[in-house]
Amino acid sequence: MKYRTSLVAVLLLFLSIVATTAQTHGLTGTTNSPYAKMHNVGPGDVAWTKGFWAERFAVCKDTMLLNMWRIFDNPELSHAYRNFEIAAGLKSGEHKDPPFFDGDMYKWLEGVAAVYAVTKNPKLDALMDKFIETIRLAQRKDGYIHTATIIADKNHPGAKKGFEERLHFETYNMGHLMTAACVHYRATGKRNLLDIAIKTTGFLCNFYRTASAELARSAICPSHYMGVVEMYRTTRNPEYLELAKNLLNIRELVENGTDDNQDRIPFSQQKTAMGHAVRANYLYAGAADVFLETGNKDLMAGLHPIWEDVVHRKMYITGGCGALYDGTSPDGTCYVPDSIQKVHQAYGRAFQLPQETAHNETCANIGNMLWNYRMLQATADAKYADIMELTYYNSILSGISLDGKKYLYTNPLSQTKKFPYNMRWGDFRQAYLTCFCCPPNTFRTIAEANDYAYAIAENGVYCNLYGGNQLKTTTADGQKLQITQVTDYPWNGLIRLKMEEVPNKAYSLFLRLPEWAENSTITVNGKQETIATTPGTYAEINRKWKKGDVVELNIPYQVRLIESNPLVEETRNQVAILYGPMVYCLESVDLPEGISIADILIPSDIQLQPVAIDIEGNKILSLQGTAKQILQNNWNNQLYRKITTTTKDVHISLVPYYAWGNRGNHDMSVWLRLR
Repeated sequence: MKYRTSLVAVLLLFLSIVATTAQTHGLTGTTNSPYAKMHNVGPGDVAWTKGFWAERFAVCKDTMLLNMWRIFDNPELSHAYRNFEIAAGLKSGEHKDPPFFDGDMYKWLEGVAAVYAVTKNPKLDALMDKFIETIRLAQRKDGYIHTATIIADKNHPGAKKGFEERLHFETYNMGHLMTAACVHYRATGKRNLLDIAIKTTGFLCNFYRTASAELARSAICPSHYMGVVEMYRTTRNPEYLELAKNLLNIRELVENGTDDNQDRIPFSQQKTAMGHAVRANYLYAGAADVFLETGNKDLMAGLHPIWEDVVHRKMYITGGCGALYDGTSPDGTCYVPDSIQKVHQAYGRAFQLPQETAHNETCANIGNMLWNYRMLQATADAKYADIMELTYYNSILSGISLDGKKYLYTNPLSQTKKFPYNMRWGDFRQAYLTCFCCPPNTFRTIAEANDYAYAIAENGVYCNLYGGNQLKTTTADGQKLQITQVTDYPWNGLIRLKMEEVPNKAYSLFLRLPEWAENSTITVNGKQETIATTPGTYAEINRKWKKGDVVELNIPYQVRLIESNPLVEETRNQVAILYGPMVYCLESVDLPEGISIADILIPSDIQLQPVAIDIEGNKILSLQGTAKQILQNNWNNQLYRKITTTTKDVHISLVPYYAWGNRGNHDMSVWLRLR
């Protein structure tokens, strides 16, 4: 009888998986999430056709993907894949390199699946299968998978147990495995990786039934919060949703927690962003995922003020997060000296935003985007899409070179060769980083940009990110929807959408108007619409569409000189220059020889004109004009000096921040002195 009961349970679970996965698609499979106001279109439903994102995707699929595989597959450079081979019994040896390299390979695998969803390249399918089979062989029978522990146990039985060390990143790795498995299943229809992830998620379910509160501290960089929820969406196994809720609840019981890991104060009491920025943003994204499934208002009661704290007091103008290489935090208790803790990659305090020493790890910026997308799904509020766009164009794309072969771990907003000491992660793009978490994270995020372009709601389709593309999807009630978008965005604001296949009822088209988009106009078939075009909102056009209808959104572009809150000390009396969604910077390579960026003054009435240039074979829109140069530029052995008013005109050419550092190692600054 026990055997028959177990068999029935397994059969019911299998049937629920088969029945539900066919209805769940997208990066975040929120099709059936009761508290989501919009959900992703399916993988491969959007293909970039021409323009900025088509060019970035081409570099992604043609260069980034295989270049990273060559790195992972070269044990002389990186032991990432060799660790899996040793754990699988295919090779012999010891584990090498950081324990989180497992998760980095899972991120890469997710990116490959996203590329495959668009290209259907059989070589990519075979490459994924090769890696997946190695993962399967490495996984323990109970579902545990972490190569550092498995290899140690193979070579020295009993010497190492799972979850012994907080910084072993086991659940972080498992979370990225789960997310990769869901994306892979939706892109390929194959269950080989999903079945591995089901075993791993089952292991975590069993583990956390008996885990102590102290073991909850092993939730370093909690990607598994997002991963477990995604597994629930894919399989509809209710145990997974319970696990996701418990993972948050158990944080309330942690003893001797740290601000670094956001667990010194119970999560339910947190109203400001604190600690390690990657860990924080992953936590916030995971909590938003749980809200989308449960509607737990207590989660949003914390996430809303934390978001306000980040966006209005702790985020860089590029969308970057984590201001400090190393900070201190008194946020756990009332201030007493013994309560201060060291925090790595710290959010820091309000308005604490250094420029030259800004940390801004690319993974933290990606976490910011992931969190905001989930907040967008929960609210349909365009302010979250604004942050998504800001981070994508500026602090995410900046993490990888234009040719897709060199990387930045940190993203400072200023750099000078005269800086008197070396930063921990260097000051230039590198072909390999010993901490390689950011490159595959950037790769998968660029590969998946098309999946964020649109979202489906019960009453319409949302346009979240603009770029030349073709959308072929279905509405919420299963009708076909096809739209062709033609635009040179982000270089100009004219966006043309042609309705190729439409539902047979009134249907809304929601066009996002960025918060900087003043005086935008919308026409349908050449006739101007009278609907509101308020910046920072979605403009809704509701009508019964016909095949061939053409919608044009025209967002006027103008150069914007931006100042910071005066409480941000390091940028006081300076300006940043923005054009469209792009933040611009000045590189010394674009100045006459011998002139320092520090000598440049930006007149408040400067006239900057967009001029197309080429950097490494990429079309870039520069901003060019006439600024002022201070003639007294000798600071040798001087800390202070009398000001000089003697200046002369100098031609300047600014480039988008994401493109800096692609012409050699030169001085750079986003913020420039105001005249």
